[in-house]
Amino acid sequence: MTTHDRARRTPGHHARRRAAIGLLAAVVACAGAAGPRQAAPAQAADVADTYRARYHFTVPDHWKNDPQRPVVIDGTTHYYYLYNADYDDAVGTAWRLATTTDNVVFHDQGVAAPKATNANYDLWSGSAVVDTAGTAGFGAGAVIMLVTQMDHPTPAQILDASGPQAQFLWYSTDGGRNFRPHGEAPVIPNGGRRDFRDPKIVWDADRGRWVALIAEGQRIGFWTSPNLKDWTRVSEYVNTGLGILECPDLFQIRADDGALRWVMGLSGNGYLTDSPSTYAYWTGSFDGTSFVPDQADPQWLDHGFDWYGAVTWPDPASAQLDRRFAVGWMNSWSYPYTTPTWAADGFNGTDSIVREIRLARTGSGYALLSQPVAALDSLATSVTELGTVHVDGHVPLDYQGDAYQVETDISWTDLENVGLQLRRSADGRRHADVGVFGDVTYLNRGGTGNPDPSGEKWESHAPFDPAADRVHLRILVDRTTIEVFVDDGRYVHSSQVFAEPADTGIALYSAGGAATFSNLTITALDAPDQRPARVLAGFEGSDWGSGWTATGSFVDAGPTTGSLPGQVGRQVLDTFVGGGDPATGTITSPPFTIDRRYLHLLLGGGDHPLGVEPATSVNLLVDGRPVRTATGRDEGTLRPVRWDLGDLAGRQAQVQVLDDATGGWGHLMVDQIVLSD
Repeated sequence: MTTHDRARRTPGHHARRRAAIGLLAAVVACAGAAGPRQAAPAQAADVADTYRARYHFTVPDHWKNDPQRPVVIDGTTHYYYLYNADYDDAVGTAWRLATTTDNVVFHDQGVAAPKATNANYDLWSGSAVVDTAGTAGFGAGAVIMLVTQMDHPTPAQILDASGPQAQFLWYSTDGGRNFRPHGEAPVIPNGGRRDFRDPKIVWDADRGRWVALIAEGQRIGFWTSPNLKDWTRVSEYVNTGLGILECPDLFQIRADDGALRWVMGLSGNGYLTDSPSTYAYWTGSFDGTSFVPDQADPQWLDHGFDWYGAVTWPDPASAQLDRRFAVGWMNSWSYPYTTPTWAADGFNGTDSIVREIRLARTGSGYALLSQPVAALDSLATSVTELGTVHVDGHVPLDYQGDAYQVETDISWTDLENVGLQLRRSADGRRHADVGVFGDVTYLNRGGTGNPDPSGEKWESHAPFDPAADRVHLRILVDRTTIEVFVDDGRYVHSSQVFAEPADTGIALYSAGGAATFSNLTITALDAPDQRPARVLAGFEGSDWGSGWTATGSFVDAGPTTGSLPGQVGRQVLDTFVGGGDPATGTITSPPFTIDRRYLHLLLGGGDHPLGVEPATSVNLLVDGRPVRTATGRDEGTLRPVRWDLGDLAGRQAQVQVLDDATGGWGHLMVDQIVLSD
C-alpha cells in the first residue's frame, strides 16, 4: 500500500446497526450545560499550536504510511516504514528506518532504501527478513527485502503510480541500515495482475523454505522459494467480501491452552460488511502450501477507524511463541490527508502504540488479545490515583492533560450508558467519549476533531455482553489519538482525535442509572524527543557537497557512479576518481555540531591506517585533530563503521577523507555519512 493509491481507496460508509445519534444524545444529557452537538469536526486550531504526539511514534517530517514488519538484529528492533520526503508535492515512497530496544522509544536512522535508485522508481510495502543461512547468496546474516515496485514505469506511470506492480529483491550487508536493489528485474513478475503487492515473507522451518503471501486483489497468493530469488505460486486464499485485500500476515502462535495455531491477517475494507476497516484475521492451519481458516468470517484486531496496514512480529524473548508484537498506521485511506499536523508541524504520519498480542481460547475458538507493551510504563512522569468515584450523571475530574493513560473498573446495577469524556473543553461543549451502551463499547469522536470530512466515521463499536454489569477500560490518550483496550484486550478501538490543543479536561458520566468507577488511575506519559537522523553526506550530487573542500588530486573531482556491494544510491565518494591509485589529497566536510550519539558511514578500499604512512583513512577531526579513524580492508565491498560520540557531545567536528597512498589499493570509497541516536 502506498501514498499514491488515492483513486483506489474509496471504502463505503460504515453503516450503524444502532441509532448512534441516540447514544450521542444520552451523553449530551449528562454533560450538563452542553447544547446540541454535530458529528462534524471542530474548527482547526491555530497553526502555532503543536499536534505532534508525545509518546507515539511519528514521522520526523513530511509523510509516512504503512509500517513494515520489524526485524530484530543483535537485540535492536529495526522498524521500517513507507516515507515520502516529497509530500505533498509528489507521490512516491522510500523505506525509512527507526530503531528501538523497548518498542516505546524510537531513534530515527534515516532512509534505508531510497526511491528513484533504479528504473523501478519508488518502493511500496513488502517485508524484510534476516537470511541467517545466506540462502539468497548475499552472505549469512544479510537482511533481505522483498518489496513491491513498479516494473520499469513510464514517466506518466510514475506520476500517478499506475505502473505494473511486481516483487523485487533488495539486500543489506550492513545489518539492515542501508539496502540496494538486486538488479532491476523482478524476482516475481506481475503476470498480468492489476493488484499485486505487499509481499510478506516467513520462513517455513519444517520444510526448509521461504513462504511469501502477496495481495492479489481479492486473493492472497501463497508462493514458496528455496532462496528468495526463485518463486513458485502454490495456492491462494480468496475473499470477495472485503474489497481489495492488502498487507497480508502469517504467523504461528501458542494459545493459553497450549495449542499451536496459525494466524493469517490482512488489511481489508470491513465497511462493506458493517465491520471495521483495519486488521482482519483468521486462526487456522497451514501445511506449508495453503492456509485453512477455522471459520469463514474474520475477527478484527481493532474496531476503531485508524489502525490500518498493521504488522506483527515475534517477541525474541518468547521462545515458546506465546506472544508477538503489533503496530498499525493510525490513519485511514478514507481521509488520509485531513490532518492538522501537516500545517502545524510539517508532518503527516503517526503510529499506534506497540502492542503485545496473545492468543486465547474463547468458547469453541481462539481470539487474539491486545495490551500496550509493558515498557510503556517507563514513560510515566506522574501517577494520579483517584480511588473510587460514584457517578450518577456527570462528574468533571480535577485533572488536565493531553498525553496520559487512564485506567478504571466501572460497575453498575442498571443503566443505559456509562463512560468518560476525554479531551474535554473548559465549557464542556467539546470532547471525545469512551464508554458502554447496551451491547457495544464505543469510541465517539463526533464532538471534537473528527478527521473524516464526511462526518460519518465518528463512532466505532465493538461487541459487549449486554448482561454484564462491569467493564475494565484502559485508555491511551495522546495529542491526536485515543486507543481503548476493553477488559482483557479482546476488543480495541484506535482512532485519530484532533481535539483543540487547549481541550485537556476529563469527566465521568452515566445515564439511566448510577455507576461506580473504582481503581481510577491517571498516568501522565511523556517520551524523549524523537530526533531525526542527520545525513552529513550521501554523495549523490555533481560535487562533494555543500561546504565540502578538497585538496590535491580531488579539487576538481566529484562523486562517481557505481554499484559497489553495500553502496547506497547511484553514487559514491571514490578517491580513485582523482587519477587512480596515485591520486592523493583530502576531502573534508564543513564543520558540524555533534548533536547525536553515533556517526555511521560505509567504507571500502585500501588498508592503510592513519599513523602508518601513507594512509587511506576516514578521520573525525575535533580542533583539527583526529579523534576517530577507520581504514579499508583492501576490498571493494563497503562495510559499516559506527563511532560512539557520547564523549564528544556539543563539540564542533569535521569528517576528513585522507588518501596519501599511491600503491596497490591506494584509494578509498566512502558513502552515507549519518549522525543518529
